[in-house]
Amino acid sequence: MTRSLQRLAADAELDVQLAALREDGALIIEGLFDRSVIDEIRAAADAYAQGVEPGAADQGMGDEGKEFVGANTIRFSSLGLLTDAFFDMLDNERYAAIADAVLLPTCGSYWLNTAQVMYIGPGEPAQVLHRDADNWWEFINRTWPDTPEVTISAMIGLDDVTDELGATRVVPGSHRTEKLDYRTEVETVPAELDPGDALVYSGHVFHGGGANRTTARWRRAMHLSFVAGWLTPEEAIVLDHPLGSLADRSPRVRQLLGHRSYLPGSLRGGGLWLRHVTSIEDDS
Repeated sequence: MTRSLQRLAADAELDVQLAALREDGALIIEGLFDRSVIDEIRAAADAYAQGVEPGAADQGMGDEGKEFVGANTIRFSSLGLLTDAFFDMLDNERYAAIADAVLLPTCGSYWLNTAQVMYIGPGEPAQVLHRDADNWWEFINRTWPDTPEVTISAMIGLDDVTDELGATRVVPGSHRTEKLDYRTEVETVPAELDPGDALVYSGHVFHGGGANRTTARWRRAMHLSFVAGWLTPEEAIVLDHPLGSLADRSPRVRQLLGHRSYLPGSLRGGGLWLRHVTSIEDDS
């Protein structure tokens, strides 16, 4: 029988949280994000979602992409244009500490991969299981099974997220298994969340959105992921924020959104992404 995911409080010891992540490839951190931040993002997302057609997203992959994102699922990104609470979310100290521990052994710094609202509608079937790290398949395929972590993700509850509503389903321990066909039948467990809770998971763990078995209710959650600074992110977030528009944000926010240079962390490596941005060492 598939084991349940570990649930830990946001103020639990970081080493304990990281041990759970290493063991299962995922864990649920209760209360990771302040309720005030969640409420602001939920309000902004609900308002914007009114103008988004379910099934409009296609991940740039045509019919296959539309199947992946769901015919009755609302998805959108560019969340920093909707509410300043998004920047508070990027500055979350515990999620930053986890991301640092997971990603910095692989890179000089990391940046935002994507932040997406994901509202799963009534009757939507379960999403195909997948691994987020396969966005960078060329690298993963050449280094498996010794490939390092290059991305880390969180699925965050903006409302109560239950199994019936389509909670993300995870295959604990699958981050250590051989590559599986995406259609392989395996046992999964649901990551049920309260508002502000987060399913934090490895880029190598198999997971997928669950089926919404209700007739009238939506699953309200969002995804927030980071990727090693030497890889291309899923979302072209830099295009959302013109030069100078993030000057009053923290150095971390500027780094995550591409407004600071990337330093590989090697004595032989020079800075990257240099035009019109400040050095990572310049906190002015």
